[in-house]
Amino acid sequence: MADPKGFLTTPRELPKRRPVEIRIQDWREVYTDFDPLRLQKQAGRCMDCGIPFCHQGCPLGNLIPEWNDLVWREDWHEAIERLHATNNFPEFTGRLCPAPCESACVLGINSDPVTIKQVEVEIVDRAWDEGWIAPQIAERLSGKTVAVVGSGPAGLAAAQQLTRAGHTVVVYERADRIGGLLRYGIPEFKMEKRHLELRLLQMEEEGTRFRTGVDVGTDITAEQLRKRHDAIVLAGGSTVPRDLDVPGRDLGGIHPAMDYLPGANRVQQGDIDSPPITAEGKDVIILGGGDTGADCLGTALRQKAKSVTQLEILARPPDSRNEKMPWPTYPMIYRISSAHEEGGDRVYAVSTQRFTGDVDGNVSGLVIAEVDEKFNPVEGTEQELPAQLVLLAMGFIGPEKGPLLEGLEVEFDQRGNVDRDGDWMTSTEGVFACGDMGRGQSLIVWAIAEGRSCAAAVDRWLIGDTTLPSPVLPTDRPIA
Repeated sequence: MADPKGFLTTPRELPKRRPVEIRIQDWREVYTDFDPLRLQKQAGRCMDCGIPFCHQGCPLGNLIPEWNDLVWREDWHEAIERLHATNNFPEFTGRLCPAPCESACVLGINSDPVTIKQVEVEIVDRAWDEGWIAPQIAERLSGKTVAVVGSGPAGLAAAQQLTRAGHTVVVYERADRIGGLLRYGIPEFKMEKRHLELRLLQMEEEGTRFRTGVDVGTDITAEQLRKRHDAIVLAGGSTVPRDLDVPGRDLGGIHPAMDYLPGANRVQQGDIDSPPITAEGKDVIILGGGDTGADCLGTALRQKAKSVTQLEILARPPDSRNEKMPWPTYPMIYRISSAHEEGGDRVYAVSTQRFTGDVDGNVSGLVIAEVDEKFNPVEGTEQELPAQLVLLAMGFIGPEKGPLLEGLEVEFDQRGNVDRDGDWMTSTEGVFACGDMGRGQSLIVWAIAEGRSCAAAVDRWLIGDTTLPSPVLPTDRPIA
């Protein structure tokens, strides 16, 4: 145990966010540096429970009490070793994960949980700064080749694990850069892409090969892919956006969130001077109250939108747990992200009835109505909101059913995701699936955990055994 009285004497503390009026003028990450001594005190709040439920909250099986104790004792080098034992990319999860581990923290039963996520990101950032993170080169090659299709967190985790196991791994990505949603879906103010670049450089030095600008199934057929590689890992994600079938949907200026967010990221990477879709000077409506909606909000504010309103069909969540959300489940409570702190309005329990347009065929507004508990419109509550840009951030319904999946002849489950057995293999021999493509839209920690487990299954299938860890099964589900 770190500090035996830490949870009694030290209140929970997080680093400050940069002032709103300053940070919305740039695209840098919003948090200020956190003093190492104060962080050690935060790590010292960990009680090293007899049954650490934080492990149950984290699908990666992170050794949270161990690295909390190591940080408290100032053994940062050993802390990163423990962190990397279960997580390939803690600099990603430490910034992007909603921290179900903290919701499962035993201290959280009647107090504020340990700042697990912040300790995690501080460990890995220090490790990069100190030069402790180096390539892990396989001692010998297996002679087997593996294709990983998709370069999001699941695909990258699977690729890194399989490369370290001695296989020759090629990651195929149809975009012009590696990273998937990490690259083009996550705004710079949530995770600066320099963190991604560092990890990709490590992977290249380990031997992972990256092929960008390749639309597998079209540029390379499924048959060609199978001939070139001994195994295939499908990690293309859940990329088909949920749409809205209401009158006026065909008007100009109504876009899925993932048609909007990549343009802003491309500007920050120097690819283009201005985004193809911009919120500048417009009344912006965001449909969807989740993380993607918040990403759209923060982006629109930085693009100098005239106004931003985020609509959610669900009622406003409670401020704290209730009997329907007992510990250690992840509670669906009211949260204020950094983007929500920056501006915009949030409207709950409403649904869009129709869009209205101008003479040029572009959206000019939308009509909403309040809804009852069954999401039926309440008579007499309609009102029209002005909107020259509408962003659909209502989630994703599954993988694209294009030439690749058709060519590989994989089957789908009842939810429309790629079906796989208990060993991560699809209905086609030698073809595996992990991440959102198989489980549906989920969290980054689940993507990495699935990538690691899938890699172990592929390694076992190729050579008959494996030493790679397998933290989750395809049937695992989060506590909810």
